[in-house]
Amino acid sequence: MANIKDVAHYANVSVTTVSRVLNGHPYVTKEKREAVEEAIEALHYRQNMNAIHLSKGKTRLLGVVIPFVDHPYFSLLLNGMSKEALNQEHTLVLIQTNYDAMKEMEALEMLKYKQIDGLIIASRSNTWDVVEDYTEFGPIVVCEDRRSDVVSSVSIRHYDAFYEGMQHLIEKGHQKIGFCIARKEGTNSQLRYQAFRDALFTIQAGYKEEWIFSNCLSIEDGERVVEAYQLLEEKPTALLVTSDQVAAGIRMECQKRNIAVPDELAILGFDNHAIARALDLSTIELPLHEVGRKLVTSALDGNKTIYTQYGFSLIERGSV
Repeated sequence: MANIKDVAHYANVSVTTVSRVLNGHPYVTKEKREAVEEAIEALHYRQNMNAIHLSKGKTRLLGVVIPFVDHPYFSLLLNGMSKEALNQEHTLVLIQTNYDAMKEMEALEMLKYKQIDGLIIASRSNTWDVVEDYTEFGPIVVCEDRRSDVVSSVSIRHYDAFYEGMQHLIEKGHQKIGFCIARKEGTNSQLRYQAFRDALFTIQAGYKEEWIFSNCLSIEDGERVVEAYQLLEEKPTALLVTSDQVAAGIRMECQKRNIAVPDELAILGFDNHAIARALDLSTIELPLHEVGRKLVTSALDGNKTIYTQYGFSLIERGSV
């Protein structure tokens, strides 16, 4: 493969002249510019973009820490991120962690060694002190509610969204309410849990720990929830489910087991995924595409720390 010295030799000019032509420098004679362009075509020369980016101190790469790429919540986030990255002429480097803190550390080390220009953490596994220690090496943006002097935050008002979902179920006459969640750890999960308890407190209603179903990510997990639900001596009359995929699994399994929705069990999902529309699931719509785009612009605006929150919309259908 030809390099810049080969082009200079072929055109009988200096390397500096070739560089000026490549960079559109105006002070090059017509004869020399044409000689360089002829050499480039004859030698099939292509610029080494990696070398150019490194010489400028930029890779035009953004790291994205994401637990799963095939989960609708994260895939919608990722869709927004990828479109904005393309618009900004950057490329995303995906680091799938499955919530493994060591995998997340690998991404932080990539930032440290300048393999990426910035890092977006869609769902965090490491502690805050670990993450904040790496901000000296480049911008870090998290997709959770966090006010920090050094880490930017782009999130949805998860507490408010969950609280409104609870209030909707309560207004429909439910007091025995359970919920399904991906994991009990994490900032967003804790906010949802707090909203759950606060809403029940307003009506002086209690709950049972067995009404809280964790590790719920897929349709199959929804089926598992219904199986566990049927074994309960005292059952909730409604479930608030943090994923439409899980809610869909619950609804379909209820149909198989002749559990009437919403008369016996009301279901309220999250995301407003296409499957929610198909199965007539009430849900809370989250602007994940917009959040994804904002995560990218915040990572690229490394000169300041940004704090942004997005709202939500309750979509009423036939499952509540």
